[in-house]
Parts: sequence; structure tokens; C-alpha cells
Amino acid sequence: MPSRRTVLAATAGVAAALATGAPAQAGGHDDKKLRSLISRMTLEEKVGQLFVSRVYGHSATAPDQADIDANLKELGVRTAAELVEKYRVGGIIYFTWAHNTRDPHQIADLSNGIQRAALTAPRGLPVLISTDQEHGIVCRVGEPATLFPGAMAIGAGGSRQDARALGRIAGRELKALGIRQNYSPVADVNVNPANPVIGVRSFGSEPRAVSDLVAAEVTGYEGAGVAATAKHFPGHGDTAVDSHYGFPVITHSRELWERLDAAPFRAAIRAGIDSIMTAHIQFPALDASGDPATLSHPILTGILREELGYDGVVVTDSLGMEGVRTKYGDDRVPVLALKAGVDQLLNPPSLDVAWKAVLKAVQDGELTEERLDASILRILRLKARLRLFEEPYVSRAGVTRTVGVRAHLAAVDRIAERTTTLLVNTGRLLPLDRREHPRVLVVGADPASPSGTTGPPTGVLAAALTELGFTATALSTGTAPSAATIARAVAAAGEADAVVVGTYNVSATSAQKALVEQLVATGRPVVAVAIRNPYDVAHLPSVPAYLAAYSWTDVELRAAARVIAGRVAPRGKLPVPVQRADDPAQVLYPVGYGLTY
Repeated sequence: MPSRRTVLAATAGVAAALATGAPAQAGGHDDKKLRSLISRMTLEEKVGQLFVSRVYGHSATAPDQADIDANLKELGVRTAAELVEKYRVGGIIYFTWAHNTRDPHQIADLSNGIQRAALTAPRGLPVLISTDQEHGIVCRVGEPATLFPGAMAIGAGGSRQDARALGRIAGRELKALGIRQNYSPVADVNVNPANPVIGVRSFGSEPRAVSDLVAAEVTGYEGAGVAATAKHFPGHGDTAVDSHYGFPVITHSRELWERLDAAPFRAAIRAGIDSIMTAHIQFPALDASGDPATLSHPILTGILREELGYDGVVVTDSLGMEGVRTKYGDDRVPVLALKAGVDQLLNPPSLDVAWKAVLKAVQDGELTEERLDASILRILRLKARLRLFEEPYVSRAGVTRTVGVRAHLAAVDRIAERTTTLLVNTGRLLPLDRREHPRVLVVGADPASPSGTTGPPTGVLAAALTELGFTATALSTGTAPSAATIARAVAAAGEADAVVVGTYNVSATSAQKALVEQLVATGRPVVAVAIRNPYDVAHLPSVPAYLAAYSWTDVELRAAARVIAGRVAPRGKLPVPVQRADDPAQVLYPVGYGLTY
């Protein structure tokens, strides 16, 4: 283990080499110093700077044995420190499933360990640590960090100030953990209700509204010293295929792309976005070759770089996803991505295969070293702008002072209250009166926590309603309740004065539909809460009261409970249209719809 003096000396050496008193700007006077750093790098070090890799473990040097085994199997190293030393990677991405994000102080220690390993290597450079902290249904850092409503909920609130506050507060907390690049916000315009991969991760279906909220969130992250990432270029909002498992095709015309998909990315660029993530989608109107956008020179260089004028960092979506692996092998994908105009190669299935493929492409003349230098310069500019050369480490005191503090938690509760959307309120059932309906049964789906630290939803709703003066009990019925489970819920409803049911992606044939219909048939007042897609309401016309919460994280469920109890009035407005279930050509509830009391 290197001494603190050695680490500080290494850090000071790099910082001194860049010291100019101003952050690096594209084409600015710092570029000369950054180019000097690049000129001293070996080819192998240059190749490493282009990669952002996963790594297993809660510690950079002493992970659990199971994580050592996973690292050896997938990466050929034992620890994060060994990964940085062997491949000289420019970035590391944190995942919950890789056991990187147990708790805030552990995350900060892991970040420091990774930076220490990087900076004590010859010609060491700080690592850009990233994660997917979108909030809502995609969240890697859990409680006690502050968890916000997801994008579609923010879209329902419609407040640029709230979107900016999300970026500012979430950014401060990420920075305190040593995470300096966030793969958020989602800039996709979700116009397809059947979209299985974006959905509530999008701000909505209206390009102007999405653009405004994307730009506001970007501004918030920038002010907090964290690089935001607009994704997924050129637009993933109109697909019925999940690019994790298949190869989606977007059939929009060029004119429709300009009007619909491009607008939020243009807004992000105007707001100074630091990085843009590519989509593993085929977009024939923009490139007829059949290649995914991640590997498309016409899309990434022709449109993003040249037409939109973007000169920041371009990062691929995960190279382990099926959408980018369908047409080419894992050795060709990283090379073709670089030829297309990408700078950062994210999470290849085999880092060794990908790293060697890029190295060989340069040695064989397929890629020039100058091409690598152009991407590395963009990456180093970003690291310099984030002051990673001067301040690569974080402190435990900073974590305690920043992460999940009372002011942040109070702010997120206020924001969540502005997002809950009331779609149906027959006979003014809501708000529930605790004197008329003191005993409440809470049933429904209990999907796994996005961050592994919240939920289950039925329990959270029941606890929140109990705190508000009701006597609430929870009964989890799941996303596909059996006949026996439905019968148990119906029997329990007989002992209650009212029923609250959480629905999760209901379809015409869903067992959840049968559950809700049988609960309504008991004659007990039923309040449904759509805990993911707001489209559920179209399949359950008999429900007397229906709320859209847009996610099942605790903050949104507690806000829904306060609306049910009448502590706050519903203020959210639909950011997407809800079509009729029996005739999708007809709109049941338009954009902007939402009741109140």
C-alpha cells in the first residue's frame, strides 16, 4: 500500500503539470498542457484511457472472495486496483450488482482506493468514476443517499426549477462519493407506450417539455461539479424492443427525427452537456447501413459532431448489450465505435478482448494514434474541468456533511408532492377520510427496489398511511397474482374499510387486472396507484380512484399516501397521453390532464 506522502506527491505532480488557474476548455490554453500529457503516454496507456469498465467489490484492494472470483473470471484481475494497474482504464462504472455501492462511506473509500491505484502508477492519471443514477426506476446508489422521483414524475411536475434542483442536489451527493460522471438525464422522447426500456425513464412525450427539463437537470449537475450525460443518441423513445436483449429499429423519417428526437439533445448541447451516450439502435433514415448508431459514422460524426456541433465526450451505452453485438463480434465493436466517433468505450463484455482489439487496430494501421489522441484529449479536458487533477480524493467528513442530509430529504419530499397525478376520482372518493375509512388494506405488486434499499411498495404505502392516522395493513400480491392470492386479498378486503392497490404495468391479460376487478366487486372503496407506467389506468375503467406515481421508490409512494390522505392536493399533470385500451388510436387522457382537490 503506497504511503499518503507518495499519493500526494503523485497527485501534486499531475496537478502541477496542468496548473493554469482555469479549467480546461475546448481549444483553450490548457490544451497545450493536456497534449503534453498525452505525448508522454505509451500506446497501451492511451488505449486504456478510452475504456470505462465494471469491477466487482466494495473495496479497491480487499473485496470479498466472491468478488475476487468474479473479477478473475470476467476481467483477469483480483481487484479494482489491479484492474487500473493492468489496463490503465480511464473510467470505472459502479453497479449495485457488482457490490460497489453498499453505503456512502464505503463508496467514498472505494473511489479513493481507485484513484490512489491510478495516481501512483507511472504517468498516473485520475479515473473518471461513473454510474447510472437516473433516480426513479434506475438508481445505483440507495438510501441513505437522497433518492428523487424519476424523470416522468419530474415531467408530471413540469418544473424546470425542480429538475435543476434534482441535478444540483444529486450531483453534490455523487461528487461527495467520488462519482464524477452520471449517465443521466435520459433525453429520449417517449412516444411509444409499449417501450420496454425507456418508459418512465423519459420526461415525457412532448419534445419541448423534455428539452426544457433535460437542459435544467444538466445545469444542476454542472453547477454541482458532476458531468451529466444525455442519453440515448439519436433517440430511443419509439421502440418496442429492449436494446439490452435485441436490436431495435427506429422508423422515424429524418424530418420527424429533427422535430421529435433531436430537440432534447440540441437543448442539452446548448446547456453545455459534458457527455452524450449512444444508443444501440438501427435508425435507417439517418444511416441506411443497418449498423447500430453506436457504430455509425454518419450518425455520430456526421450528425452529432458536424451538424449539431458537439465536441464533448461521446460514450457508448454498455458494449455488453445485445443491440450492439448482433452484427459484429466483441473484438470489432470497440474498433468500429472509435471509427464512428466515440470517445469512451463503456463496459465491454471482455475488457481484455476489447483492449487488445483496439491496440491491434492501431498497430495494424486501421486506427491512427492521432485518432486515439483526439478522444483522449476530450476525456482529459473533462477530467480537468471537473478538477480531478487537483482534487481526485473525497473525505469521509464530506460524505457525512452532504449525503442524505435533512435539507436534501425535505427538498425531495416537496418535489415528489408536485408530481403525483390524480387521473380518476369518481364520487370524490379521494381524499380518504380516516374517520369514515379507518382500516385500509394495501395490496399489489412489490417489484424489487431499484437501488436495493427501498420498499417493498405495499409496506411503504401501509406505513405511510398508518403515520397519517389510518390503520393500514400490507398484503403483497405480486405482478402475477394466482387465483389463491386473489382470493386471499378479496377475503382481507372484507375486513377493511378501503383498499389501496399498487398496479405495475397492467395489460389486457394481466392477472393484476383480475385482482383489481374482484376487489372492486367487493363493494369496498378501491384506490389504485400506478407505481410504474401511467398507462395502467386504461385497463381498469371500473376503479373509482386512480393515481399515477411513476415509480415505486419510497419518496414517490409516501407522496402518493399524503395525497390519498388529503395532506396535500394532487398537482401532477400527465406528461404522456394515455390511449384507450380497446382502441389505441383514441386518447383517453391527454398530455396535461390531471385532477385536483
